[in-house]
Amino acid sequence: MKQGFKNITDTFVPLQIENVDTDQIIPARFLKATTREGFGKNLFRDWRYENDDETKPKQDFVLNQPQYKGAILVAGKNFGCGSSREHAAWSIVDDGFKVVVSSFFADIFKNNALNNGLLPVTVSDNFLQKIFNQDNNATISVDLEAQTITIDATGKKESFEINAYKKTCMINGYDDIDYLLNSKDAIEQYEATLA
Repeated sequence: MKQGFKNITDTFVPLQIENVDTDQIIPARFLKATTREGFGKNLFRDWRYENDDETKPKQDFVLNQPQYKGAILVAGKNFGCGSSREHAAWSIVDDGFKVVVSSFFADIFKNNALNNGLLPVTVSDNFLQKIFNQDNNATISVDLEAQTITIDATGKKESFEINAYKKTCMINGYDDIDYLLNSKDAIEQYEATLA
């Protein structure tokens, strides 16, 4: 069982790039491991380092700029497109992010994120631009129970959609098996009515 998620208020990392695919999120050459740990250090690897050398970070890439930090990644439209690799969600979570915000997510990435404790928040293009217009100390509040995202400095707020089942799982830190195990009494009561 993972840690549950209800709300967060934090600064954000602005990745103002559209059509970020899963190979850019975590390049294929790093997909050899079968556990979820250790992928964060290779998040956006080819954008982060010169010639794949960790001692040569690219200063113009946002994750290498110390003024940008926080557990919320704000990305351009069509985030997570490309292949269906679950490792993309693993790498984002392993690097410390709890929420990723965009105006559009690829469906498979969105489901992989939800299955791995990463909350994908879909906002309008207009609201996304308002977030990008904030300075690097600005905070965003995401309330999963109320299904809202707020730019704290301006009070601007939008609602977001999430599947009710996935919302329950995120709030309680359940994966699919945890959900079933926690529903055991209700399942047994229902089975008793069929006997």
